[in-house]
Amino acid sequence: MSARAAIIVTGTEVLGGRVSDRNGPWLSEQLAQLGVEVAQITVVGDRPQDMRAALDWCAALRVDLVVTSGGLGPTEDDLTARVVGEFAGRSMVLDEALEERIAAILRPLRARWPHLSEEAIMASNRKQAVVPEGATILEPVGTAPGLVVAPLETGAGPTVVVLPGPPSELRALWAAAIETTAFSAAVAGRTVYDERMLRLYGLPESEIAETLRIADATGVPMERLEVTTCLRRGEIEIVTRFEAPDASAYDAFAAVVRSRHGEMLFSEDFRRVDDQVAEMLVEQRLTVAVAESCTGGLLAGRLSERPGSSEYLRGGIVAYSNEIKESLVGVDHQLLAEHGAVSGEVALALADGARERLGATIGVGVTGVAGPGGGTAAKPVGTVWVAVSSSAGRSIVRHTMLRGSRAEVRERTTTVALHLLRRLLLGEDDAPSA
Repeated sequence: MSARAAIIVTGTEVLGGRVSDRNGPWLSEQLAQLGVEVAQITVVGDRPQDMRAALDWCAALRVDLVVTSGGLGPTEDDLTARVVGEFAGRSMVLDEALEERIAAILRPLRARWPHLSEEAIMASNRKQAVVPEGATILEPVGTAPGLVVAPLETGAGPTVVVLPGPPSELRALWAAAIETTAFSAAVAGRTVYDERMLRLYGLPESEIAETLRIADATGVPMERLEVTTCLRRGEIEIVTRFEAPDASAYDAFAAVVRSRHGEMLFSEDFRRVDDQVAEMLVEQRLTVAVAESCTGGLLAGRLSERPGSSEYLRGGIVAYSNEIKESLVGVDHQLLAEHGAVSGEVALALADGARERLGATIGVGVTGVAGPGGGTAAKPVGTVWVAVSSSAGRSIVRHTMLRGSRAEVRERTTTVALHLLRRLLLGEDDAPSA
């Protein structure tokens, strides 16, 4: 069995839902890449008894490693270091050298805010420098150091990696933690896996369940593969983990997916549709402009996520009202009156207008009913029209019905638009239904 780990995320603000947990999923992904199985992710409030109970539960699971995030700040509710020290059977000591290094970090703050009490600052400083005796210290990025704390007696429990809560600090200290001797010793039994991803668009998730059954029935040794599927942004991700000797089993499984869903399979190398579209725009030396109604700028946001996006993105217009559709994008008033704002004709007019008004070679137009209100019998909530057009005279118009909340409809609409844009760039005339 591979080395196993558990993750404990601390913070009453996370437990109560005021702050979303970004650290647990990220740490889980990092551990998986290292070949460490993640047994569980637990969120606890800023209560020492709950933190200790979570650690004891992890020990009962017989994991080799526990990674914690949060609870390392200067305030009284930041108690992770002390609780972990007690769990590992180690006394708490003041590391004077660490105290001085943290003080050096804090000195500019005293200069910036001269009204702050130096005594209070130094007291907080001192608290963060009290660590379990014998712990490996990870140099702070903010003011909180990270720790790698092995049990006092070998085999007496899991090693604990203690990381700060702010994601930027946690990620920097994680890179340092995995280089430590204590970490390497804790996960010495890890198994190195290969991981592949197939991304598909335009089919229901139930079809993948049928594909898995067919692969098994046709002799693919599925028991040698760990296959998980996830519906994300309207796309299906099939992630498969396997050990190196089982690569042939994966190849056989991927061949079954290709044979059943070749038209819907758009990525086998972890690239998103966003990446593919950006790369094709650059390679073909084309530019794109968007005019959005129901998505309110979300599509332009996705197109501009990548560094260097100014090379291909000319700009966007949020044309929410009919007046703006007419005055800024140039949609004909008669077209709106005859077909309505949510129509294929208006979507194409938005694409053409964005392209012409913003001087791009390709335009994208989006219009729809995101809900929860505003739908009619003819155009219910979830009705979306997307169009792409090029200066070369090619265009594609797509009508789709999307289910979900307002946020889900809006997000999935951007996925429809990107896939339509991808098809245009590939020279294809149509796209699978969303």
